[in-house]
Parts: sequence; C-alpha cells; structure tokens
Amino acid sequence: MMADVDALAREFAHAAGGADPDLARAALLIARLEYPRLDPAPYLARLDQMGHDVRRRLAERPGALPDQFDTLSRYLYEDQGFHGNREHYEDPRNSCLNQVLDRRCGIPVTLAIVFLEIAKRAGVPAVGVGFPGHFLIRERSEPAASARLPLVIDPFDRGRALSERDCRALLRQSLGDAAEFDLKLLAPITPRQILLRVLGNLKRMYVQLRSFPQARDVTELLLALNPSGVSDLRDRGLLAYHMQDFSGALRDLEAYLRVTSRTGSEAGRAERQAEHEQIWEHIKTLRRRVASLN
Repeated sequence: MMADVDALAREFAHAAGGADPDLARAALLIARLEYPRLDPAPYLARLDQMGHDVRRRLAERPGALPDQFDTLSRYLYEDQGFHGNREHYEDPRNSCLNQVLDRRCGIPVTLAIVFLEIAKRAGVPAVGVGFPGHFLIRERSEPAASARLPLVIDPFDRGRALSERDCRALLRQSLGDAAEFDLKLLAPITPRQILLRVLGNLKRMYVQLRSFPQARDVTELLLALNPSGVSDLRDRGLLAYHMQDFSGALRDLEAYLRVTSRTGSEAGRAERQAEHEQIWEHIKTLRRRVASLN
C-alpha cells in the first residue's frame, strides 16, 4: 500500500462528497494511485480551456440540445482526437483521467467524464448513465420526460447518438439475448456513482493483473466513498490475505462476517451461507497464523 493512501483517501472523500462533488478533481485523485506526484491543477485548467472553446462555438452557432451535443462531440472526437481504446481496453491508464487527457483515449466511463466536465463548463445539460456493461451519456431532462427515449450518446464511439434499437443491442452484448430493455436503464446517475464505477473497473483490472497492492489501494478509496460497502470490506480482507498481511485480513474478514450475518435477504441465504463458510475457514487459518507471530 502506498505510504500516503490514508491521506489520499481523506482528500478523495472530501472532493467526492457533499452536495456538489468535484467529479474531475476526484477522478484525478484516483489517478494518484498510479501517479503519486500528480498535480490536478494543470488538468483542471485544460478542462476549463476546453469548456471555454466549446462555449464559444456554441455562441457562434446557437442550436437545440442535439446540436449542442453534436458540437461538443465534434470538438472532442474530431478536433481533439479523443477515441475509445479498443486495442488495450484493460490498460489501467484508461481509468486515470490524467492519462486519458494526455493520450486522448480511454474507456467509456472516463471518456464520459471528459465529455461531462466540458459540457458543465460550456453550459450543455448532460448527465451520465450507468448502463449495464457500457457507460453512456444523456441529456439532463425533467422527470416528466422519463416516458420517452432521451437523447443518448456513446462516449466510446465518438459521441454517436443511440436509438432504442442501439440500446437494446448494447444490453444484449452485456447481459445476453434474454435481457429486456427498460427506459429505467437510462436513468441518470450521480458523480459519486460515476466515481464508484471508475474505481470498480480499476480494481477489477488490477486483480486480473494480480497487482494486489494496487487493488487494495483502490479498495481503500471505494470504502472512503462508501464506508458501508460490505463487499469492498470483504475484498480488502481477501487482498490483504494474498499480500500476507494476516492481521489486516483477519480484521476485515471478521468485520465482514459480523455485518453480513445481521443483514441480507432470504433469497440469498443459501449463497451467503456458502460464502460465510468459506470466509470462516479463512478466518480460522488467519487466527492460527496471527497467533504464531505473537
């Protein structure tokens, strides 16, 4: 674990918390896991300039919301050269906003952050959509408009506008042919939820790479943002186990069992019991190992 991860977690929670989270700053703080000396200021200034550029273009060519989205997309993908990193999708740099801005490529959620932050600075009403398996962007509209398909674009595909048919195809790619599309899947999500998605992606990538110290650091940020996240508490314990931090693993896994033994639905009882039995075996092993070190 990086020496200052506790301080980073506190700074991250401050940026990501409150009524008006600073999405760009918080995303840049996530990138400090890979780039500890990263200064967010130059990147925030770059986003300010990009927002200014788009605002000027919109003033020159006033139009309805689809035209505003199109102007922003043309600026971002054609003029600035941003694109989806299809060749190296699992590269952790795709989840680091500084690298996305420097290299002009990323995955759907980080490209969406760039789009949303420019839109905010340019006065374009856009919000994120935590669509299953593929992050999207949509217009910010009144709740009364929830019965119709909103203006939706794919930040990974050069800002392409999506029809309901396109959304259904994306859903089937993620969840299989039996998945049923519902407009509720296009509900807007909060900046906090966007950050949780970035962190979840990054943790998965690090685990796949067997980079367990980095995965545990990501989990620290997840818990800083969502202290009641019991699955992250369990994962932090299991990651500590892999790293032979037996006392840390024991603390987290015992806490996980205490919390989840009191919660949960009847529907998941059998699955939860099987998991608890496996965790309990880990705990017994950990207790023996910790005792042998004393």
